[in-house]
Amino acid sequence: MVKRNCSSLDEFIFLGITNNPEMKVALFTTFLLVYLINLLANLGMIILIRMDTQLHTPMYFFLSHLSFCDLCYSTAIGPKMLVDLLAEEKSIPTVGCALQFFTLCAFVDSEYLLLAVMAYDRYQAINNPLLYTVNMSSRLCSLMMAGVYLVGTADALIHTTLAFSLCFCRSNEINHFFCDVPTLLLRSCSDTEANELAIFTIFGFIELSTISGLLVSYCYIISSVLKISSDEGRFKAFSTCASHLTAVAIFQGTLLFMYFWPSSSYSLDEDKMTSLFYTLVIPMLNPLIYSLRNKDVKEALEKLKTKR
Repeated sequence: MVKRNCSSLDEFIFLGITNNPEMKVALFTTFLLVYLINLLANLGMIILIRMDTQLHTPMYFFLSHLSFCDLCYSTAIGPKMLVDLLAEEKSIPTVGCALQFFTLCAFVDSEYLLLAVMAYDRYQAINNPLLYTVNMSSRLCSLMMAGVYLVGTADALIHTTLAFSLCFCRSNEINHFFCDVPTLLLRSCSDTEANELAIFTIFGFIELSTISGLLVSYCYIISSVLKISSDEGRFKAFSTCASHLTAVAIFQGTLLFMYFWPSSSYSLDEDKMTSLFYTLVIPMLNPLIYSLRNKDVKEALEKLKTKR
């Protein structure tokens, strides 16, 4: 009986963000605008960095990959969520659910690690400015990015395989707007101990590695900056890290709030709103944070306007 029920489940049904018709229209309009800005900003950042030779540096190489990660995982969630806000039936095939979850997991994990790599890049730029391009060679940058994507893909593959090897013999309704591990585990009647152990172990490893990398890099950065004699030099050095610190604080803060909030005060509605923030709003904010505070990006945009 269990095998028959498992094999017959070929789709999931999202309950969505809200059932209020007036709220649906308002949310659709708001998040359509957010997603379009997200799409244009991240694509624009990638194209601008590729086109302008002055931006062919390690910092902007990593920034283009940050925009790529933001674009990929927000696109895995955004269009489907927008369609479901206006649709009567919010169904998704099991294969589509697995693909959505894999994409989200792979690129969110990659962004986690990429932020730590970008902190190391800032350390090299401030601590060894004369040897920066030598220490951060194009080969090393490519190897670091390959490692980031490899770890993100491996983690996503493990979680996806474990999650969709479960037996979903309960209701196929998911009280969310996308496929996520906690909601999938609630729908399973199999033993989920292996899934929970994998989440705790791998997520803990990635989180610990990322935070450790960030803390070590910024300890060295602060130490190097304090050795600079002039106030102007210290301010300039700190300003190069301001955008990265802002992006780290928003991204890490949101995910830590989601996964480490006390269960006694857990609210599904709050979880949905937080998920909306990190899957759609943060990917929109990152390119804006880096472009609005970055002189090189502004100059590249001005040159592009002049050429046109």
